[in-house]
Amino acid sequence: VQLQASGGGLVQAGGSLRLSCAASGRTSSMDRMGWFRQAPGKDREFVASIKWTRTVTLYADSVKGRFTISRDNANNTVYLQMNSLKPEDTAVYYCAASDRKYGAYDYWGQGTQVTVSS
Repeated sequence: VQLQASGGGLVQAGGSLRLSCAASGRTSSMDRMGWFRQAPGKDREFVASIKWTRTVTLYADSVKGRFTISRDNANNTVYLQMNSLKPEDTAVYYCAASDRKYGAYDYWGQGTQVTVSS
């Protein structure tokens, strides 16, 4: 599975961005997809995930109520709608996919930079 993330950019605090992650290859094996982020000097952290064939989503507490993960199975694409952005949301955002129901993700895309100015 290959993943291509896009949609990052510079936005003012309170603004919105939508990230996209297009999957290709053996997508039929995927069980879930997710978004992670890594801020400068910090570890990579989980942001949100979605099951590929069921409407089951998970969110980090820090983004609940502000971010929404969704998918378009026909186009093998996952989205992350980010609203009410804060400077602390600034990070490189990565999409990931897994063939497994739980545990580590197997496939990773390149990151896309999100910068939120105050």
